[in-house]
Amino acid sequence: MGRLTRGEGKRMTKIVSEFELYGKSYRFETGELAKQATGAVLVTCGETSVLVTAVVSKQQRDYDFFPLTVDFMEKMYAVGRIPGGYLKREAKPSDHGTLTARMIDRPIRPGFPDGFKNEVHVVATTLVNDGQNPPDAICVGGASAALLVGGAPFDGPAACVRIGRNRETGEFIVNPTIAEQESSDLELTIAGTKDYISMVEAGADQISEEDMLAAMTFAQEAIGAFCDKQAEFIAQANPTPLAYTVHEADPAVAERVGRFASEMEAAITSADKATRLEQVEALKARITADEFTEEEQQAWGSDIAAALKKLEKTAMRQMILQRGERVDGRTPTEVRPLHIVPGYLPRVHGSGLFQRGQTQALSVCTLGMLNEWQRLDTIWPEEGKRYMHQYNFPPYSTGETGRMGAPKRREIGHGALAERALLPVLPSEDDFPYAIRVVSEILESNGSSSMASACGSTLALMDAGVPIKAPVSGVAMGLIKEGDDVVILTDIQGLEDFLGDMDFKVCGTETGITALQMDNKARGLSVDILARALSQAKEARAHILGAMLATISAPRDDIKDTAPRIETIHIPQDKIREVIGSGGKVVRGIQEETGASIDIQEDGTIHIAAVEGPAGKAAKDMILAIVKEPEVGEVFDGEVVGIKDFGAFVRLTPSKDGLLHISKVANGRVGKVEDVLDLGDVIKVQVTEVDPKTGKISLDRLDKPDAPAASAPAGGNDGKSDKPRPGQGNRRPRRSHHA
Repeated sequence: MGRLTRGEGKRMTKIVSEFELYGKSYRFETGELAKQATGAVLVTCGETSVLVTAVVSKQQRDYDFFPLTVDFMEKMYAVGRIPGGYLKREAKPSDHGTLTARMIDRPIRPGFPDGFKNEVHVVATTLVNDGQNPPDAICVGGASAALLVGGAPFDGPAACVRIGRNRETGEFIVNPTIAEQESSDLELTIAGTKDYISMVEAGADQISEEDMLAAMTFAQEAIGAFCDKQAEFIAQANPTPLAYTVHEADPAVAERVGRFASEMEAAITSADKATRLEQVEALKARITADEFTEEEQQAWGSDIAAALKKLEKTAMRQMILQRGERVDGRTPTEVRPLHIVPGYLPRVHGSGLFQRGQTQALSVCTLGMLNEWQRLDTIWPEEGKRYMHQYNFPPYSTGETGRMGAPKRREIGHGALAERALLPVLPSEDDFPYAIRVVSEILESNGSSSMASACGSTLALMDAGVPIKAPVSGVAMGLIKEGDDVVILTDIQGLEDFLGDMDFKVCGTETGITALQMDNKARGLSVDILARALSQAKEARAHILGAMLATISAPRDDIKDTAPRIETIHIPQDKIREVIGSGGKVVRGIQEETGASIDIQEDGTIHIAAVEGPAGKAAKDMILAIVKEPEVGEVFDGEVVGIKDFGAFVRLTPSKDGLLHISKVANGRVGKVEDVLDLGDVIKVQVTEVDPKTGKISLDRLDKPDAPAASAPAGGNDGKSDKPRPGQGNRRPRRSHHA
């Protein structure tokens, strides 16, 4: 076991490097903040600043893996907001924050030497977010610089760039601002060194493989430029390399284990995952028991485990490189058998079962009101999202036991990939005013479960009647690379992912790519290799998509009877208050009476949802009645809601009354309105006049009865005032017929 040594109490002078690349300003700074960390760098783009620290433990650990931990800390003060919730402090990371931590980890991990077992902890803390320059991509360069400034054994510099493409001009943009990204049809995040690519994430609006490769080539050049600037900064810091010892196992361990190469090859050759695991574990147990004493097992425990893992890895890779055979008998370009069932579950709004080999995903779609969107309280600019995809990976999917709780980083990452793959093909809110949630339950797993969830989610959306623009399929590609020998694998299973050199997931439609994700373990991965992988993936995607469309050729013509039917209407903004009512009384009353759900937007857009059709229509009619402005000539069946000496007020709409003058209530002369009408009577009236200034409405009764004989007014004034007209003050009034 080795020990790291470093100078205690060392204090650097402050070092700053400022530069511009591709139209944006950047800054590296070290020597002032977090000086007790192994390395610390403040990296800035625009006014967005992230403090990235790296600590390398002094002691090696007896692990059979490299113990790297990366945390991304979202601080709400960075955007000038107080956290929501009762505690008013940051809690667990958001999904975006978790994805950023993964994005930093993946290109950093391959840069450490094999056998390095000191714990490494990288923390990126967002201090300022200017709202235009995202903090995530610059964290990779910050982590690389922090490690190198601290003298860690890291094969850097490494950098990350985000590439956008202007929809109109086709021009590539390096690290686009939020505003620039809104007009882009590509969001490619790619990391690596000047020599190789280690990580790719992409979302795209169905762009071609050729355009994606052009973007990757441009990105590789940009990464090189950022690595050069970082190298200049490191040269200014002039760090002292940390002294460390890479653990080396006793050569006897590898020699004894290596004798079983042919037996390991036989053990891993099985199409059934459980059988293969059983055979491999039995062989490993036998090798350990027969070749090593109890004392040796205790002394060399992790070394023996590592040697056995290497034996399995070597056997799998040699089969592929030398004979072109995979452990389950497939050729490198062959897709596993498919089993596809759209509409697998009853009553749910949409579902799809997708199985490829021994990987099985059941995706379920739920439709809801737009006000059921997911609200986000993060440092990122998006306030929420209408489409939600969630991926669950329970222990039983791999035949294991385990604790189930909050989703892990892997589950969040796989869910985000499937979500990104389907976003470009979703209908707009205007065309389909629903919030959409898809949950992918992984029921079996032997590799490519994220791609199974993307395919299953396409089936679920189509089964739900969501009018997607095009169906999406996905496949995971692998790589076996030894020197110049390269074999690209289609539809990798778990063993090929675990022991291979690349996991390259590609999603898209018949037209083009919608999402990418790649992790690379092999140095020397070039754009040429990625070009071959993309071409091979395109063929596999087409094969899978054809099998999917053979079971459901297009989205259902209509949503399921169990799904809410949403109708959208628009009302004048000045009528919103009338529909809502004091304290929401009116809209609540409509919902309670009809059973429909109502969502009112600030611009006067109203979405009405109801599983039962009559409920939605009733709610719509009630809302339209509230906002309706009666027009001259319109006829209403109105309720008498008020009676005065001069006439009756008739309710035309919930918010509009009209005046029926006493002279219009009946044929003939009426002395009192009450002789003809009572409160609550429903009568047929027609609008005769609408005052353009006051909005007052005059009515005429269409179903006038004859006035009762006993109702003639005293003096026969026909309902007019009893006051004498000028010149008639001394005249004797005429006697009424009922006097």
